[in-house]
Amino acid sequence: MIEVEVKARIDSFEEIEEKLKTIGAEKTKTEFQEDIYFQSPIVDFAKTDEALRIRTTNSQTFITYKGPKLNEKAKTRKEVEMAIESAEKARDILEEIGFTPARIVRKNRLYYTYENFEISLDDVEGLPPYMEIEVALPDSEDYSEAQNRIFELFARLDITEGFERTSYMELLENINTD
Repeated sequence: MIEVEVKARIDSFEEIEEKLKTIGAEKTKTEFQEDIYFQSPIVDFAKTDEALRIRTTNSQTFITYKGPKLNEKAKTRKEVEMAIESAEKARDILEEIGFTPARIVRKNRLYYTYENFEISLDDVEGLPPYMEIEVALPDSEDYSEAQNRIFELFARLDITEGFERTSYMELLENINTD
């Protein structure tokens, strides 16, 4: 699967929620997410632009691999994700084979759907408010049209700046190094 995702810093969750209601977006769920990102003993993910994480939500746990970004405009990348039984067991396995935890990212996420897009309003511990719009496509499908439609949807919501290709983990790391 190819995940086409664009993220932007926003001023206010309430303002965006009103705009989402105006265009007919539907609120679907709210959840807390804890992501544990790992560093590989073989490859420097910071250099290869890859990510490996364990995500725990209110009701499920996943392990996710994200490949390098495919272009300079958005966070378009291959994503492979599967549900797992236990974050603790998965973490133990990864650590036993040499992976090390790099950072934990915690956020409250409010989900909306609009057409075939998933929209999330993200309250990330340690960061200002962000909004993500994404769509998943089969590996073989051209992602440029979907990417353009995401930017059109942002414009429709009066968001024309503040776009960010950096992950929340990287944003938090940058705060700690400044």
